[in-house]
Amino acid sequence: MNLIELKSFARKAARVARTGAFARGQGHAAARLAEVLEGHGGAVLAGYWPIQTEIDPRPAMAAHFGPVGLPVIVGPGQPLIFRRWSPGCAMVPGPYGAEVPDTVEEVVPQVLIVPMLAFDRAGFRLGYGGGFYDRTLEGLRARGPVTAIGFAFAAQEVEEVPIEATDQPLDLIVTEDEVIVPE
Repeated sequence: MNLIELKSFARKAARVARTGAFARGQGHAAARLAEVLEGHGGAVLAGYWPIQTEIDPRPAMAAHFGPVGLPVIVGPGQPLIFRRWSPGCAMVPGPYGAEVPDTVEEVVPQVLIVPMLAFDRAGFRLGYGGGFYDRTLEGLRARGPVTAIGFAFAAQEVEEVPIEATDQPLDLIVTEDEVIVPE
């Protein structure tokens, strides 16, 4: 099995695990994430608008002391941009079913809450396969320090995520059960 096939198989298994976890609820995951974000007060934060069965970071985003943005897909093969968001702001449909702020005001994040299908304790994540977060993190990290916080259900943990040279590691992973500092 080549890497593309391995990642495809891993994505299917991860969707099943995440769907089961979503049905059980996220418990205190958003409160745990908000506690982690307290250490980044004032920093520009990028969150995400949950789609399908993704764990919901919006309560932690709303509690953040500082500017918050949501990702916008500009096009295939390009890094994400982030439009300024606040609770109750006008939203419009974006690509892949995620809502995006109805504004052109952009922010450049210093801290990102990153969605995923699966993660491992080495800090690698399995995304949907578009490479958007990897390209974005690579570009942001080239400019200066950036903290990438994976947010997921504990059931999304796998022993080892199949990785490529372009995959960007996470700095922390927050689940409903714990905060993981990658090995």
